[in-house]
Amino acid sequence: MTVRTTDRAGLGARLRSATGLLGGFAATSAAHLGAIVSGASVLQNATKPALMPLLAAQSVAAARKAGQEAPKLLAPALLLSAGGDVLLQLKNDPAFLAGMGSFAAAHVCYVTMFVKRGALTDRRRALMVAAAYATAWVTLVGQLWPDLGDLRVPVAGYSLLLASTAVTSAGLGWRTGLGGALFLLSDTLIATQLAKWRELPGHQFWIMATYVLAQYLLADGTLRHQDRLHREGVEGTGSTGSTGSTGSTGGTWGNGGAEPRTV
Repeated sequence: MTVRTTDRAGLGARLRSATGLLGGFAATSAAHLGAIVSGASVLQNATKPALMPLLAAQSVAAARKAGQEAPKLLAPALLLSAGGDVLLQLKNDPAFLAGMGSFAAAHVCYVTMFVKRGALTDRRRALMVAAAYATAWVTLVGQLWPDLGDLRVPVAGYSLLLASTAVTSAGLGWRTGLGGALFLLSDTLIATQLAKWRELPGHQFWIMATYVLAQYLLADGTLRHQDRLHREGVEGTGSTGSTGSTGSTGGTWGNGGAEPRTV
């Protein structure tokens, strides 16, 4: 009875932690977007650096709530994005390039994580998605190129990594796929600012709204994909009675399907 009570208390604490962090992320996101609309620059600068660390902490807590470990590269991707957020707030050229580098490293984490989780398993689908994004990338860079000046090469290189995230994210499901597409849209809006194109009404709001939603969908979609594979692995192992067999339905993790890959 004592053991069961302790287990229940631990589960309750994990549930409260994950829910509280998600609420904190949502509230901070709303405060940041509201600050953009109202022009409250102090609140914008205060809330932006907190967004991705909160989401990273929530992702870890949500995975633990499900009795799993969060993918090892998910938190680094989000924290590197946080570093990029902070650097971009400094509004000078060296900081901008450093921020772009931090986001580029985040995309390397995302692409590596998605590929190792089977994003390219369906080769035909992956090629179709890659072809669509490659067409969009060539068109977009071609249009922006004359107006980017010294930022041509950095923007082109970074946008290639960004497109790679969009392509590979689509292989894990609609949530991650939509997240990758929104991330691309958000940074495209930034690129049009760099090129000094005419801005949309509420341009900065849409940059951040699509960015925050993109990151949430990438994180949430990855955890849902992991949870789905975990449950399929456990069910497959249970149906065959094997432990650590790679031949059972979905049981490709070994150890009875008890723990998925955490890359």
